[in-house]
Amino acid sequence: MSGTPTLLRLTAAAVATRLAYAALTRAQPGGEKTWTRTNHRGEPVTLLEGPAVTAGAVVAAVTMSDLDVRTRLALGVAGAGAGGFGCYDDLAETGDRRGFRGHLGALARGEFTTGAIKLAGIGAVGLATGILLDCRDSAAGSGGRPGGKASAAARVADVLINAGLVAGCANLVNLFDLRPGRAIKVSLLAGGALSLGGKDARAAVAAPVGAAAAMLSEDLGEQAMLGDCGANALGAMLGVGAASLPRPARLAILGGVAGLTAASEKVSFTKVIARTPVLNRLDMLGRRPVQAAVADPPHPP
Repeated sequence: MSGTPTLLRLTAAAVATRLAYAALTRAQPGGEKTWTRTNHRGEPVTLLEGPAVTAGAVVAAVTMSDLDVRTRLALGVAGAGAGGFGCYDDLAETGDRRGFRGHLGALARGEFTTGAIKLAGIGAVGLATGILLDCRDSAAGSGGRPGGKASAAARVADVLINAGLVAGCANLVNLFDLRPGRAIKVSLLAGGALSLGGKDARAAVAAPVGAAAAMLSEDLGEQAMLGDCGANALGAMLGVGAASLPRPARLAILGGVAGLTAASEKVSFTKVIARTPVLNRLDMLGRRPVQAAVADPPHPP
């Protein structure tokens, strides 16, 4: 990421996030117990980081005057929608962590888990965002890309691809939120990679990247965690950034997201990271030393 406009976007998102976190920490809506959870060490942490990151990223995104209105609206819908459903799951979940297949299996038996409701909600958010992005591209002409007016079939394909990116990235970032700082590091790396795709992608990812960076110290210090709320919001907004790329790149990213999501049902990301020296060094950067290995439970989507 480079340039003064990008720096201003990053700074605005970071400042908005810090202000939101300070306000939420003082107010403790619903009481401190509502937001307190136990981390992998058995120590208490607050979930208020998630709503703060969501609020900061969304406010910064929708107020960026140099982005077109439809892109700002898409970022706002993706972040607020995915963050809202994630917050519902954070506060209402029963503690039965079933994983993606587990929630769908329960749904097939007529059992509605909080994770299944969140899955459906984020899927709807992804579709709504995909439609908004299609409206943006149609207004720009040619889907915002050279080569003439897009056909109806191509437009439907793009809506579905973009919907998949938003919903899939929202879920994937959440799958990494099992150790301090991990989901934020993934978000920062993903945002940096997407920013190489051009000024539109760079502008779109600035708000989630700035919001994530603002809370890295508290997350690494095991004082607070993103929870489903913050992780889903960051991932969904990064998905909007990915939607600015050409179709081949979007398909490649969507395939990677789907592959990692499927792999998470079979393997523990924490164990894979621990066994890979480069990934382990990055994962441990800024963190307290690990205790005895603790296996991750299946992560809810």
